[in-house]
Amino acid sequence: MRAHGVRRPERVTVMARFSPDCALVLLEHLDTPVTRFLLSHPPLSRLFEPQKKEESGFTPEAAVLAAVGIVPCGAERGLLLSESMLAALEELVRACCAEDEGVPVVLVCGPKNTGKSTFNRYLINLLLNRLPSVEYMECDIGQTEFTPPGCVSLSNVTEPILGPPFTHQQTPLKMVYFGQTSCEHDTERYLDVVKYVFSSYKREVPLVINTMGWVKGEGLLLLTDLLRLLSPSHVVQVDVCAWRAMAPLTPERVQLAPGLHTKGRQPARRGPAGSWAAGEGDAAAPEHKLLYVHPEFPRAGVAGEARVHSSILRDMAILGYLGQLQSPDLGAVLPLHSLVPYQVPFNAVALRVIHTDVAPTNIMYAVNASWVGLCRIPEEIRGRSDGPVLLTQTPVCDCLGFGIVRGVEMERKLYHVLTPLPPEKLRRVNCLLLGSVAIPNCVLVGQQGVEGEIPYVTSDYNYSILGSGKLKKKKHFKKREYAFECDYT
Repeated sequence: MRAHGVRRPERVTVMARFSPDCALVLLEHLDTPVTRFLLSHPPLSRLFEPQKKEESGFTPEAAVLAAVGIVPCGAERGLLLSESMLAALEELVRACCAEDEGVPVVLVCGPKNTGKSTFNRYLINLLLNRLPSVEYMECDIGQTEFTPPGCVSLSNVTEPILGPPFTHQQTPLKMVYFGQTSCEHDTERYLDVVKYVFSSYKREVPLVINTMGWVKGEGLLLLTDLLRLLSPSHVVQVDVCAWRAMAPLTPERVQLAPGLHTKGRQPARRGPAGSWAAGEGDAAAPEHKLLYVHPEFPRAGVAGEARVHSSILRDMAILGYLGQLQSPDLGAVLPLHSLVPYQVPFNAVALRVIHTDVAPTNIMYAVNASWVGLCRIPEEIRGRSDGPVLLTQTPVCDCLGFGIVRGVEMERKLYHVLTPLPPEKLRRVNCLLLGSVAIPNCVLVGQQGVEGEIPYVTSDYNYSILGSGKLKKKKHFKKREYAFECDYT
């Protein structure tokens, strides 16, 4: 461990006293444009401060560790690895490192709040100790690891995952903006998106696939479709021992059971003269190795707290992405409304609202002050008309990044878009997709240096108007509820 101010010779002397079996932890101050941007919002200003807890027998060593953010915690807050998890990890690492068994595709599934994300991170970190890279496919659009929420993506991971998602946002190899944090009302498009993203996987390195916690009813049927579509070599089924939320996803069940959009194969039947005829139905997926993992941390499988936690992580991921707008140089944090947006002509991009039907006369009210996916569709857009150009169907297309439409200028027919996407990628963007993912409340209500009414926000609004509604108040943010009030600039 490196203490602040300890010179290199002293560090070398101290390290020489440790045996090869010891682990050394290098602690560095986390001061980045992203963290500074996060801490600039009052509700998050104490995000990284450790909880102070007076305990009997508080040693000087504990005081030193507390000074750098390391404090003792009870067993209920630590990383608890069950025997089944350790056994599954050991088998998967062995399979991924074997050179004569092909490249494994590992799909991890299970109910909400059972530790799927923790398992994925632990597995990837173990593999990176032995392999230069691992690929990761995100199919959980509600709780994404490397992108803002609402995305299906394929990422190449080369560095250990040591923090929550907002600390390691990165540009994926392939990404599609689904536009919602649940696919219950559009499962066919969800499968089309997953298939499109999966087609970019080259099978050169192991792949870890994360799935949603929706595993009951139609969710289990959809998971069956995913297993047939992705044909993993290993399926890690995470479930609580006390109660099974899922039926065992054995190769036989995946082949025979009906999915939500695919048919199961009929069992083989006895033919003439004792021969066996093949069953009928969709083509069978290759058989997989099923590994059970039973989490043992307190309240495993209890989804109530997980729902609140997931919404917080979604907001933090968006803020982590927007933090890329800050200058890499140390200095004051610039509020988003002080940054200069790009001007985008109406006829340069097509526009589509994903999650609901909006009348063309109201489309500009919907897109103003909204979070949008910056996408690329094959069709040529420029020159069709003066705009706006509206799509009648939601395309399955590459998403290159995200931005905020912070103004719509009707006279000059311009969108004003704020985004950290570099100009060379912005030139490829010809489609804006607007979904149900919203800008975090703290961005809207915490605009610094604004006198009088806050732009786009009001506390005096007629909620009987169709389409209006209060911004949801997070339980950990003691803030007044507000609503949008979108004007044209």
